[in-house]
Amino acid sequence: MLVVDDSAFMRKVIVEMVGSVDGFGVAGTARHGLDAIEKIAELDPDIVTLDVDMPELDGIQTLGYIMSECPRPVIMLSGARARDGVDPVIRALELGAVDFVRKPSGPISLDLDVARTRLHQALHAAREWNLDGVPMLARPALAAPLTWQPPTSGATRVICVAASTGGPRALCDVVPRFPAGLDAAVVVVQHMPAGFTRSLAQRLDNLSPLAVREAEDGAPLVHGEVLLAAGGRHLRLAEGQRGVVVRLDDTAPVWGVRPAADPCFKDAARLFGPNATAVVLTGMGRDGADGARAILDAGGDAIAQDQATSVIYGMPHAAVTIGGVSRVLPLGDIARAASAHATTRRGAA
Repeated sequence: MLVVDDSAFMRKVIVEMVGSVDGFGVAGTARHGLDAIEKIAELDPDIVTLDVDMPELDGIQTLGYIMSECPRPVIMLSGARARDGVDPVIRALELGAVDFVRKPSGPISLDLDVARTRLHQALHAAREWNLDGVPMLARPALAAPLTWQPPTSGATRVICVAASTGGPRALCDVVPRFPAGLDAAVVVVQHMPAGFTRSLAQRLDNLSPLAVREAEDGAPLVHGEVLLAAGGRHLRLAEGQRGVVVRLDDTAPVWGVRPAADPCFKDAARLFGPNATAVVLTGMGRDGADGARAILDAGGDAIAQDQATSVIYGMPHAAVTIGGVSRVLPLGDIARAASAHATTRRGAA
């Protein structure tokens, strides 16, 4: 692999972290984006770790070149924070980066072990990366509005979406395809730590005809709106005084992640029954499979992303394996199919 960072100290730290993982080694290092492009041509590394803030050519520009000219798994390492409400990490994930790691703040910092663990996870995800599932990103055509009247007592239909590795990019394809006036609420559970989901919600909101926002405790589910689970907290659904509302909790991770989709999906199955739709997108592990099966068993619909368009086929494959989905579809068809089910169920609500 190739390690790209303008800090000699950080290059040393990353090389040591990579060396501690069985089956991975470092072929070389680069000081900035232009140096990285030369080293990629020379060394042809299987994986690249890429800093965001660098002189000469920054990480986002370098990533754009890599994904268009010589695509391969790229893990972003960033100490940068959001600028003008947009986190550069979110843009990198949208462009096709496999995953990201917050760089440790120093050689004895408390976050060093956290960064090491995250890098190890990202390396294993990179090993399963599917090149065919990462075409150059083009903004999808926005869906036409539906004839719709807002409900007077909260949502009566819900579309629940689960995503992990490769998810931000997939969501930038799926969410903008939901039509304005969608006759269902949409809840998205993207595996992501605290501090990133608000920026992701803003990015999706800018792309989409629907309003997209980070979920807050007590927020009602409303038709034609998308709520994104807050990073680091489970998103649960519960009955409120005027319909179903969001409850955020800090209980133990499920399948090693928080937020996890399964608790949310199971709540949707219980509260919405046949008026719920599950969507399981790209990601490692098996989160979402049991929840999708619960929605399917309750009479709802459940859709998995197909292998060809998934960056990582783990989560969709798990849902398919346990019989938890009714259909397997390419990414570009999922929003239309989920919307159609909500429209079909309108008369049965």
